[in-house]
Formats: sequence, structure tokens, C-alpha cells
Amino acid sequence: MSAVRFGVIGLLASTALIAGCSTDSAPQAMSAANAVNVVATAQASVENFMLVDANLEAHELFRMTLAPAVVLITQANGDAAIQKLAPSVNAMAAAYGAKGVEVLMLNSNLKDSREAILTEAQKVGFKAPILMDVNQLVGGSLGVTRSAEAYVIDPKTWTVVYRGAVSGAAAAVDALMAGKPVPAAKMAGNGAVIAFPDRGMAARISYVKDVAPILEAKCVACHQEGGIGPFAMNNYAMVKGFSPMIREVIRTDRMPPYNADPHVGKFSDDRNLSANEIKTLVHWIEAGAPRGEGEDPLGKVQHVAAEWPLGKPDLVLDIPAYKVPASGVVDYQRPFTPNSLTEGRWIRASTVKPGDRQAVHHILTGWMKDVPAAGQNSSETRWRGSVGGYAVGAESNVFSEEVGTYLPAGGAVGYQMHYTPYGKETVDKSQIGVYFRDTVPKYIMRGVVVIDTTLEIAPNTARHKEVAYVEFPKDALLYSAFPHAHYRAYSNDLWLQTPDGKKTLLLSMPRYDFNWQRSYTFAQPVKIPAGSRLIANYIYDNSKANPSNPDPSIKVTWGEQSHEEMLFTSLSFRWMDETAVEQIDSEARFAQTRLLGMMDDNIDGKLQKTELRGRMGAMISGAFAMLDKNGDQSLDRAELVAAQAMMGRRRGTQATTTDGPSASTPFGS
Repeated sequence: MSAVRFGVIGLLASTALIAGCSTDSAPQAMSAANAVNVVATAQASVENFMLVDANLEAHELFRMTLAPAVVLITQANGDAAIQKLAPSVNAMAAAYGAKGVEVLMLNSNLKDSREAILTEAQKVGFKAPILMDVNQLVGGSLGVTRSAEAYVIDPKTWTVVYRGAVSGAAAAVDALMAGKPVPAAKMAGNGAVIAFPDRGMAARISYVKDVAPILEAKCVACHQEGGIGPFAMNNYAMVKGFSPMIREVIRTDRMPPYNADPHVGKFSDDRNLSANEIKTLVHWIEAGAPRGEGEDPLGKVQHVAAEWPLGKPDLVLDIPAYKVPASGVVDYQRPFTPNSLTEGRWIRASTVKPGDRQAVHHILTGWMKDVPAAGQNSSETRWRGSVGGYAVGAESNVFSEEVGTYLPAGGAVGYQMHYTPYGKETVDKSQIGVYFRDTVPKYIMRGVVVIDTTLEIAPNTARHKEVAYVEFPKDALLYSAFPHAHYRAYSNDLWLQTPDGKKTLLLSMPRYDFNWQRSYTFAQPVKIPAGSRLIANYIYDNSKANPSNPDPSIKVTWGEQSHEEMLFTSLSFRWMDETAVEQIDSEARFAQTRLLGMMDDNIDGKLQKTELRGRMGAMISGAFAMLDKNGDQSLDRAELVAAQAMMGRRRGTQATTTDGPSASTPFGS
């Protein structure tokens, strides 16, 4: 299922402004005397940025505010000067890293690919993360000209207090940590020259011919009257007024809100800006966002968001209204509406229209055979298939031509509503528009969830890893993945492990963004051979460095509310041996391995006692000796099936709503 985002430069509620703009006018080479003079005469401001290293881990500068210092060392593949310094850089990273200093390398060399950087790092022995400045925005604003040059940054003021040879960086850090004046560099770096071919490109950029067309193609659909964006890009003056913020969110990769790393996989719903579009917008803003000549393309057409982006729906589901209080924690609401269809129909698309975007965090849906009796709610354990879903930033679900889902006649449609108060009492009246197919599709879209309700995150932990997987007993085609977690999630990914042990990275999100959640649809469905596992890794930041962390001092466990946590990746797929006409019991195929995939942290196909956590883990642990029939101090698949029977679970986690959502639900909470 594809969650289609309409428009991509929807800006978050941010008030961060730019500390200063660079015109990138530095020459390609700089003498040692000039480099020293730059440091001796001024402390240059450093603006926030987010870059991904070659190992696909995100690093945002302003999240390093607790570090006593940040050191950036420029690097280019094949440069003998920085290669010779590898032992010194490694020693600095180890010694000062133990004191909380962030030591990072910066590669702004356009010809160095991620694969080449990884090869170079292994060959030379670099231990520090190498940030990939693929658009040269960071190196450009810092005035980088060469490899093997060090920048020492003071996180208290976000200024460069030292720029020069790597050999002088340690003394600069020592002085900064001791609160003493930082000694000026005595010499500049002597590494290879790094070319910045786009320096000076701002003079060639036209608002009318270059900038406005990008905004209209990639941004206006969101940033229009009635759109999800917080302001409308309806003329030049509006764009210029918000230009510092636009530059900030592009440099930190918060916008466009599409978090799949471009180095991994291809996606049909990719709404990212191209490298040329990114540089065009940023350099134009750095030049002062000049108006130039010509009629304003954004001002001559009035853009107004359509009530239903996909057109008039065939069926509109009115979710029962709910009064959201101004503050406090709202328990999940589970209302329902009777299904008015008198005959079953195949769904080709659906659009969720939140009544109040600020209050509605997510909406899950499911068809139920019977209408709940008076006083009963919509229990997810009774759901059989989805009518659509919503999470912050994802509104429409569109199937490809050959697949669909079925909505039977009668019964009821149940909803799981997650509301988040935002300081103002409001009444939510959300709706779902459903679009039907005229013909029966060839295949039926199925869903399964990679989930771990037993996760435990220790207090004050900056990088905590959790892993879970789902095993496919038959051949399948994977269409999309929808990752989900809460405020402490830092990053996540999805791997395919085939029966021969080979692992392929399908999706990487170096920086998980709780404020923008969506489905990532593969450009070509991924073949999943029988016996394969789809493995989801999540990294959590339960430290003070996480600005979204509700409380870093507590142990965090699974929970429905956003101040708790989840590991939840919803997968949309179809079975290769199933058609829409000849259907199988999809849930039954996963029943025997669902519990194993949730708790098998070392992915060896068995459960050891050390892997048993949470309420389910406690229940299994109490009967471990009885269940361990072969006495090998672990529980294999057959023994776990017996454990599930003992716990009275029909399908592992599905029956336990207190532990988490049903495995058949298409989205996380």
C-alpha cells in the first residue's frame, strides 16, 4: 500500500533562523598565511546541518550541544596527506571521544561515492565516521578548500575557534575544554585541493526560470491555501520571507519530509529534491533570494488544495466526532460505523482527511463481520482487513493496478484513534474517502507487521538497538514498508535475509522523524523467496541530546502513547501463489514464527533465556524447563508453538491487544 504525500516542502513549526550566510566565494586554494589569518581575525558562525556518514548513520550538528567540542577533519579519497594522518585522527577520536568530544571526518569530494569512501576507510583504517557532504553545502559554507584540514567548533557558541592543520587540533580542543584562549593555527592543512564547481552559481540563478518552477513542482501542492504546509507559497514575497527557514530545513534534511536514504533502493513515491534542485534553492537563498526580472510564476496562478486530492470518493466514512481536551493523555478511542455497502467491493485507493491535523496522530481501520453491540467498542482482534490508514504526514493510500483489497458488504468499520492534545480543546470530525475498482484485481494485497512489544530501553542511553523480524514461509512480492516508532527513535532500516544467509538492505532511514510518517513504496516490488526473513533494526536515543525526549531518566518500554515506545514496521505484500479469486489464510502462514521473530534478538532461530523480556517473556521463562523438550537451553520453533498454545494465544501477538496492535493492522500507532 502506498501512502502518497502531496507536496514535499511542508515546513515543520520551526522558528530557527540562520546564524549567517556564506556566498561560497572562497578561492579554490588558500595559502597557509591566509588560512591562519581567517582564524586569527574572526570566529566564523557555523550553521546547523545534518549529514549521513558512509555507514548510513545520521549526524546533526545542533544535537551535539552537550559535547565539549566538535572536530571536523576534511577528507578526500586517495589524498596521501590525510592517509598519513589516519593514526593521529584515530587516536584523537579515541582519546577525546572518551571525553565526549565529537570527532568526525567530512568528505565534500564530488567524485567519491559512498562505496568508494567505505573502501578507502577500510584500506586506510579510518575509525571516525566520514560524513558524506554530497551536495557540498556544509563544505561550501565552511569555506573548505582542501583535505587534511581541521575545524574545531565550540558547541556553546557554534563558532569555529580553530581552523588549520590537524596537528594543532588537539591543543585547540584542550584549550576550549579548559576555558582558555584557543591558540591560532600555525599552518594550514596541506591536503589535496577539493573542487567546488558550484561556487559562484548564485549569480546565474533566476527566481523566475529556476527557483519558482522547483517550488511549483515539488512544494506548492503542500504549500497552498488549505494545504498541509503552514504557509502558502503563493508569490515571491512569501517565499523570500520564509527563505531562511527553507534553507535551514533543507540543510538539516527535515524537508522534503522523505526520510529514505537515497543511497539505498529506489522508490516510486520518492518526493525528494534532486541534488541540483537542492543546490539551486540553497545558493539562491544564500545570495539574498533576489527577485530578478519577469512575471512571478507563483503569483499568476491561485493554488487551492482540493477537498479530496484523488477526486470525489465512491464512499465517505464519517468517523464519530470526538472532543479532544486541551491537555492530558487521551486513551486510544475505538469507535465504529456500520458498513453501508450491500455488496462487497474491491478498494483501489483511500484518503484519510483528519478533522484536526494537530490533534490526530493516527487512524487505523479494520472491517468487522458484526456490528458491535451497544456499549462495545471496536476491538482490533476482530478486524479483517483495512479500509485505509493515516499517520502524521501520510494521507492517501493508492494500490498499483494489479492489486487491491476487499471490503465485504455489511458489518462495520472499526477505527483506532490516537489523539494528542495541543493546548486547545477541539472537536475532531475525521473522514475517510474510499475509491473502488470496477473490476476484480488479479492479486490481493496482504499486510504483516514486524513488531517487538518486549523492547526495553535503559535510561540515559544515546544509542539503544532493538531488532525484530518476520519470516515468510512462501514466495512473496514486497510492495512497501511503513516504519513506525515514537519520540526516542533515532533511525531504522529494513533488511532481506534469504535462506542462503545473504542480506540485502532494502530501506535505510538514518534519521527517523516522528513528525512525518509514511509508506515507502519500492519502484519494483521486491521478491521474497520462501524461508526469507525481513529484519527491522531500530536505534533509539534516550539521552538528553535528543530534543524530543520526554524524559531521558526513565526506562522505556512498549506502549501506545507517544511518550512510550514502539518497534513497528508494517509491510504490504502479496503471495506469489495467491490470487484475488483463490485466496489463502495469510495470517495462519505467520502464526508459528511470529513470536520467534519478535524476541529472537540474535536471529539464530531459537530463543535463549537471555532474550525473554516483557510480560510474554516472563510467562515463557516460568515454564522454560518444561518447554525445552530437548534440553538444549533454548526454545526452537516447535517448542515455541507449544508455548503459544500454553499461553492461550491463537496467533501469537495478535490476540493480545494490551501488548500492542493486531498483526493484521496496516500501520503502527
